[in-house]
Amino acid sequence: MGSVVKVSRKHQVVVPREAREALGVGAGDELVVEVENGRVLMKPKPRNYSRHMLGLHKSVWKGVKTESYVRTEREAWKKETSSKS
Repeated sequence: MGSVVKVSRKHQVVVPREAREALGVGAGDELVVEVENGRVLMKPKPRNYSRHMLGLHKSVWKGVKTESYVRTEREAWKKETSSKS
């Protein structure tokens, strides 16, 4: 089941020691809080978002020639903006 925590009058919760140790977080560290399907998720805030995002969704781009894709998108943007003028 996990640990049970209580929400204080100031709407604060204490992250249990086991969770802090498992996440490697301490006093002053920031957590990202998300709500998904009725659950609250708390994750350490990445120190570097660029590094954190690196490589995500590789499978989406597998087999796609990126230079060709970007060229096609840029041409579509130019057509779209020129048709609005």
